[in-house]
Amino acid sequence: MSEPRERGGIGDIGCLRTPLTWLYAPGDRPEVVRKALTSGADVVIVDLEDAVAPHRKAYALDATVDLLADAHPVPVHVRVHSPHDIPTLAPLPGLCGLRVPKVTHATDIHRIADLAPGLPLYPLLENALAVEHAYAIASAHPAVRGIALGEADLRADLGVRDDRGLDWPRGRVVVAARAAALPPPAQSVHPDIGDLVALAAGCARGRAMGFLGRAAIHPRQLPVIERAYLPTPQEVDAAREVVAAAGTDRGALALPDGRFVDAAVVEGAHRVLALASRTA
Repeated sequence: MSEPRERGGIGDIGCLRTPLTWLYAPGDRPEVVRKALTSGADVVIVDLEDAVAPHRKAYALDATVDLLADAHPVPVHVRVHSPHDIPTLAPLPGLCGLRVPKVTHATDIHRIADLAPGLPLYPLLENALAVEHAYAIASAHPAVRGIALGEADLRADLGVRDDRGLDWPRGRVVVAARAAALPPPAQSVHPDIGDLVALAAGCARGRAMGFLGRAAIHPRQLPVIERAYLPTPQEVDAAREVVAAAGTDRGALALPDGRFVDAAVVEGAHRVLALASRTA
């Protein structure tokens, strides 16, 4: 079982600032992809699946191969249309990760990992069976670097008519990621690019549920997502107080104002400060 590899220093996005924005761009529109690379997104995802019409799939793959012949300063992932795309994409120096749609079993991950040895994988859970197997998928292989929901397909599969109907699957994927020692998942896209108020509200709710960052389909969504997920000054001050009080003591302690904190709270405070350092 091979270890995930790094490519050009950015194959593992964990070595960069914590990603909060993941911008999709259609693979059959290379000019849009190149604009996405200068948008300020933390990660650009070239989409060969839903964003590309069936008769454009072959062209999209060829254009993506050309794009990824060289490395880019922004990590570039590809959401594949078919496993048949992977042997063509896997050796390319500009590819930093694969988004794998419609994963339902851990065995799916092993098959993909065999096609792209060491390449970071990000399974997308898009139906009820995938959600039931969330932890097994998240922990299936060391190449898995994160999991996320594909909410459009999941809504259709579950027959969900109200956004609240996805609360349980959302919580499930957050718990599965944590249990598998993966980063918190990013939220699925907000499809209405004109309603930034609803986007901000959805991000606030996602953050409260344990998500970290969000996928986007238009650059105008990026600053809204980033603002929603960055800690507030008050949160940063509180985290600094906890870390300073803890020092090297890993046991439980009481702060001067009477608040009681333990090792898990201290760890959370360190995560807040790491996230805040994006703007330092």
